[in-house]
Amino acid sequence: MSDARPLRVVFICAQNKLRSPTAEAVFRAGYDWEVASAGTNRDAETPLSRDLLEWADVAVCMEKRHRDVLRQKFRGTLPDDRILTLGIPDEYDYMDADLVTLLKRLVPGRLEGTRPRQEPA
Repeated sequence: MSDARPLRVVFICAQNKLRSPTAEAVFRAGYDWEVASAGTNRDAETPLSRDLLEWADVAVCMEKRHRDVLRQKFRGTLPDDRILTLGIPDEYDYMDADLVTLLKRLVPGRLEGTRPRQEPA
């Protein structure tokens, strides 16, 4: 019997209105992942929190500045090798076809081989 659980992925942008919710919607089905999304800004739709990062196995940031905020504000919550940066600028609407294509091209390969963190015994 395997106790493996799905990989938990949180997608991060600034406002959690366009890019990260698109990623959450795109990867919600068809992958062996549990997904969530959040924003680094205080007024984000779902603000990034320590609890969310502790839940996640991997954080996928849209831009370097989101990774930098995560590292500074939530230091030590996720190791650096569990924080990915896609380099997707804030120039897309929610579910924009080009954004969806870009996410599908970039994300699965970056997460391939990533395993869930070990739960404390």
